[in-house]
Amino acid sequence: MFDDTLHFLANHLESPDWARLGEHLPYEWVEQAVLSTEAASIRHRRLPAEQVVWLMVALALYRHKSISEVLDDLGLAVPDSQTPFVSKSAAAQARQRVGQAPLKWLFERSARHWVAQDKKAYLFKGLQLFAMDGTTLRTHDTVENREHFGAQSYASDTVASYPQVRGVTVTSLPTHLVHSAVFGPYSTNEMLYAKQLLGAIPNESLTVFDQGFLSAEILCGLTGSGAERHFIISSKSNTKWEAIEGESEDMLVRMRVSPQARAKCPELPEFWEARAITVVDAQARKRILLTSLRDRRRYKPSDIALCYDKRWGIETSYRELKQTMLGTALTLRSKTVDGVYQEIWGTLIAYNLIRLEIAKAALAVKCEPTEVSFIRAFHLIQFELHWAGVTRSYGKLPASMKHLRERLVSLLNDERPGRKCDRAVKATPKRYAVRKVKKLP
Repeated sequence: MFDDTLHFLANHLESPDWARLGEHLPYEWVEQAVLSTEAASIRHRRLPAEQVVWLMVALALYRHKSISEVLDDLGLAVPDSQTPFVSKSAAAQARQRVGQAPLKWLFERSARHWVAQDKKAYLFKGLQLFAMDGTTLRTHDTVENREHFGAQSYASDTVASYPQVRGVTVTSLPTHLVHSAVFGPYSTNEMLYAKQLLGAIPNESLTVFDQGFLSAEILCGLTGSGAERHFIISSKSNTKWEAIEGESEDMLVRMRVSPQARAKCPELPEFWEARAITVVDAQARKRILLTSLRDRRRYKPSDIALCYDKRWGIETSYRELKQTMLGTALTLRSKTVDGVYQEIWGTLIAYNLIRLEIAKAALAVKCEPTEVSFIRAFHLIQFELHWAGVTRSYGKLPASMKHLRERLVSLLNDERPGRKCDRAVKATPKRYAVRKVKKLP
C-alpha cells in the first residue's frame, strides 16, 4: 500500500513549485525527511506529508495570508475535481499528523549543505566565519504553551503576557544563512542551548560569540574537539586573568576555571588560555577581545577586531526573520506546542532559501550578499513564487530564474550617509493595554 501511495504521488503531483527557487531544495530531500521520521501518508490524501512540508515553508513566506489562501494560491494540494478546495480544519489535521520532525530533519540537512556550498568564496584566512547568539519568540497564550514554554518573570511578581520560546542559532556571517539552531522553553538558560550546538560547528571555523557566552565550558568545549575551531568573544568588566607573555595591547593570558564549573564538568582543566587584544572603536571606547587565534603574524589585531564587528550580522538576521518575514506579528501563527516547533523550523528553511538565492545572485556579480536588500528581495521572491503557482509552463522556468536573479542584484542597498544628530532613545509605543499576569503560587 505504501508503494502504491508513492506511485500515486509521482503520477499526480507536479514537482512542487518551490523548486522554482532553483535546485536548492530537491524533492528527494523532502521524501527522505518524511520517510526517516515515519511521517509518510498511507492513505491517498489531498495533503500528504510531503505537501505539508512545503506548506509550512510557504506559510513562512506568506505570513500575511491565511492557510487556506496559501493552499489555493500556490496549488499545494493534490488535484481533486469533486473537492477543489481544502478546508482549514483539513489543513490543521494534516499538520498535526506530520508533526515537527520532518521539518527539523529537512532544516538540518539543507542548512549544512547550503552553508558549505560556496564557503570558499567567503573564507577568512582559510576559516569559515560564524556567530552564535540567542533570541526569543512569543506564542499564543494557551495553557499548553504556558506550561511548556513558560515566560519571563519580573521583579514586581508578574510574568510576561505571552509565553516565549528561547532559541540559540549559529549563523554564517558572510551570507546570513542559519547553519544550526535549537529551540525550547524560555526557562532553559542560553548556555545549555549553546552547548548543544557546539558539536554542529564545522572544523576550520571561527565563531564570534556574544559576551554572555563567556564560559570556559563552552569555549574550551569548542576548541578542545574537532580541528581548527576558534572563537572571538568580548571580555566582561569583572573578568580576571594572569598575563603570560606579550604587551598590554596584545598578550597571552591565563584564566582560572571556577570550582563550580569543574564540578559540573570534571574534564575541564584548572586553567585555560586565550589571546587578549585591546581595541578602540569609533567612539573611543576600549574593549578587550579574547580569542584562540594565537598566531600574531597571521591574525593581526585589526583583522580580529573586524571579525568581531561583523557579529552584528546575526542580529540583522533575527530582525529579518522576526520583523520582515513574520511581519512584526505579536505571536507565532501556531497555537499548539508541536505546531510552534513545526512553524519555527519551516520559517528557518524559508529564510535560508531566500538568503541562499541572494548569495547566489551576489556571487554572480561579485558583490557581498549583505549588500542586497533583504526586504525587496523577499517581496520579489514572494511575487515570483505566486506567479509560478499560477503558471504551469515549466518551459518558462529558466527565464524566470534568470529574471529573478537579475532583479535581486539590482536591489543593492544604498550607501547611507553618516549620522548628523546624536542618537536618541525613544519610548516604545504601546499598541495595546498592558496585561499583567500574576505568578502562580
